[in-house]
Amino acid sequence: MLVKEPYEGFGEPEPEADPYKYQAGFGNHHVTEAIPGALPRNGTNLPQKSRYGLYAEHLNGTSFISSRESVSNVWMYRQRPAAAHSPLKQVKRLFPIEACFLATNPNVAFTPLAHTWGPVTVPEGKKNITFVQGLNTVGGHGDATLKEGLAVHQYAFNADMHREAFVDNDGDLLLVPQCGSLDIKTELGNLCVKPGVVAVIPAGIRFSVSIIAPDVTGLDNSNDLKEPDLNRPATGYALEVFGSHYELPDLGVLGANGLAHVRDFEYPVAAFDAEAANLSPLAPWEITVKLSGRLFSYSQPHTPFDVVAWHGKYAPFRYELSRFSHLTANTDQLDPTAFCVLRALSKWPGVSLVDFCIFGEKWVVAQDTLRIPYYHRTMATEICGIIEGEYPGSVRPLEAGGLSFEQSYMPHGETYEAHMRATEATQAPVKVSRDYLAFMFHISSHVALTQWATGKHPDIRPERPKLWDNLQSHFLDHIDEINSQLLRAGMPGLEYPQPIPDGVLLSSPSIEKASSTPDNMTVDLV
Repeated sequence: MLVKEPYEGFGEPEPEADPYKYQAGFGNHHVTEAIPGALPRNGTNLPQKSRYGLYAEHLNGTSFISSRESVSNVWMYRQRPAAAHSPLKQVKRLFPIEACFLATNPNVAFTPLAHTWGPVTVPEGKKNITFVQGLNTVGGHGDATLKEGLAVHQYAFNADMHREAFVDNDGDLLLVPQCGSLDIKTELGNLCVKPGVVAVIPAGIRFSVSIIAPDVTGLDNSNDLKEPDLNRPATGYALEVFGSHYELPDLGVLGANGLAHVRDFEYPVAAFDAEAANLSPLAPWEITVKLSGRLFSYSQPHTPFDVVAWHGKYAPFRYELSRFSHLTANTDQLDPTAFCVLRALSKWPGVSLVDFCIFGEKWVVAQDTLRIPYYHRTMATEICGIIEGEYPGSVRPLEAGGLSFEQSYMPHGETYEAHMRATEATQAPVKVSRDYLAFMFHISSHVALTQWATGKHPDIRPERPKLWDNLQSHFLDHIDEINSQLLRAGMPGLEYPQPIPDGVLLSSPSIEKASSTPDNMTVDLV
């Protein structure tokens, strides 16, 4: 039996889409009980004897010695402690999952080359691919055992986790569905996560993922084995951070409003499965543990989802991206971090490990400003994906469900044709990105790619080698104006065309090209 309450979110109730109830407020100390009186009273977390025969269990997400504003933990009151399970065994390495992105790992490599990938699909003929089996690591930075770094994954699966659960001991998982709505059952309650909504599952919390069929009005949480529906695969992205936790970016001079509002983050209420383990004819539960990128498993006769009440800050949550408050500017362009929903801090003071930024519908009003992405280089690695809509860029064959990768410090921008159109376009206030939603993982470091990403991904899209061949310099088109300004400033003008230096062969291809194409010539001040 699943104990749950009807949906009570913001706005109009949506019982067909989401039967769950949530608590509001990012980072709050939440308090919830599925049965009244299950939480201990009288100022204690650890009574000598808990009510209803429950066991008290504590989960720390931060060190015991932490600042009060950073400390994060949860007290759970459950039917059986999580320690009650069979011995662990290591799972044979079958899935392309990585958690070490050091140069010493032969399964990853650092490259300055840009990459584009299409959507991940369930391999043909595979009928029972669960979330864990469908998780594929694209790349990352650092090492989970050092508690510093991150991993970027794509997922594709077509089967529910029946009497199975997963726990990631390496880091916190940010899930970004692209196709298929997810029913995520956690130890602390349930989350309905559809495309356009993201969810965060903290490290150490056990959870199970099922696909919500689009023609079903309510979620089926029964544990009876069902045939997987191959016509309803789920695909999306996951961003895993090691040793850090997701938080809201500082608002600074923005003041009280803007970006993602605290009240729009939703946490589950306590909900539990009631199973009589000693009498149940059902198969045992299998729990998969990820540690340092390796998988281990153990079995237990009872459900892991038996928490009747809990209180604390260390809990899963979800956020609907359509509630994000986009900023705009009347001149110049805002950096992508101006659209940051969540960030995770690095061990460098004041520096993000990664920023999760989104690009959705907004007004563009800047005047006398280049409105397309400008040519730039940055110390951050940029990994972008599309949740919904058609890619508006001109460089990459990117589509919804795919990913693009630009290594740190590598130059990039839109094509020559796109740049020239943007410089001549009539500018008026316009609403952009209608029916479009994309994101960027803005990573403050180099990122290594896995062998799966560079060689085994089902849809690797090659770069266009002649993309920049038609780019022209228009500087010398203005030679008369340039010399006029130089002479007016008391400076020598430019000699044009440039004299051919002694000893240079006229048959040199570069000289021949320059002689026939003045736009490609180089000039010196004389």
